[in-house]
Amino acid sequence: MTDELVGKVAIVTGGASGIGRATVTKLVAEGGKVVMGDLDPERGAEAIAEHGDAVVFLRTDVSDPAQVEQLVEHAVRTFGGLHVMVNNAGIPGKMHPSLLLDDLGDFHRVLGVNLLGVMAGTKFAARHMAEHGGGSIINVSSVGGLQAGGGVQTYRASKAGVIHFTKSAAIELAQYDIRVNCLAPGNIPTPLLTTSAAGMPPDKVERFAKAVRASMNNDRPLPREGEPEHVADAVVYLAGDRALYVTGTVLPIDGGTTAGKPLKKPEERKPAEQNSAEPSAMSRVNVSGPVTR
Repeated sequence: MTDELVGKVAIVTGGASGIGRATVTKLVAEGGKVVMGDLDPERGAEAIAEHGDAVVFLRTDVSDPAQVEQLVEHAVRTFGGLHVMVNNAGIPGKMHPSLLLDDLGDFHRVLGVNLLGVMAGTKFAARHMAEHGGGSIINVSSVGGLQAGGGVQTYRASKAGVIHFTKSAAIELAQYDIRVNCLAPGNIPTPLLTTSAAGMPPDKVERFAKAVRASMNNDRPLPREGEPEHVADAVVYLAGDRALYVTGTVLPIDGGTTAGKPLKKPEERKPAEQNSAEPSAMSRVNVSGPVTR
């Protein structure tokens, strides 16, 4: 660890589990103080027990802007300032077999958490930062906001909105030396996937999650699964001084998913140490015909 966040105060929404929990751990390890905003007080208590007085918890529903404002005020009162805002809280919405069967009953809740929560977090954090020398705001979107696809259409729309909002906010807030960036994780094992399967019989949920992850594994160039810590590492970079000239960016953390399809199926790929003996990728592609995998 580099201690590059010593003296900095951060808020992490959705900090009790998954990417948010890994982010809290990384920020504290780098010397930061963290306020967790989440709806799960039990996991919040676990984080406090793990990190001591470097972490405080405030129960927060980010779809309510008044609660987000209180979260920012709580951070400033508790630790004396706010330098980093991580708008990570998100929910998937229900999985439907077809858009034609989606009753859109969860639209307002999904947009409220995933998009309004990000906008409110950015607004209230920026109000403080603008008067105290600037800061870094990091919004967590998804590859689902970058790539179109079937299923969870409301979720995809909300995450696409986060991306466009991030760029717009980066332009407007640059005058205050506030940097606004966006992360787009893909295929990271978190509770979000199984939550989207709510309503399925319990014995089918795990099979559903495995099937979705297997499909994702076949679709990305790097033949391994991501971890919440990989996203948290990117948060640390964007939060610190190494990223002082970075704003308005969208960084996919997805094993190359958004770059394109892998040349080979996972079972056909050789270990990394054998790759140097392979002919170049271009020499294996028949440029006169379609590229298959």
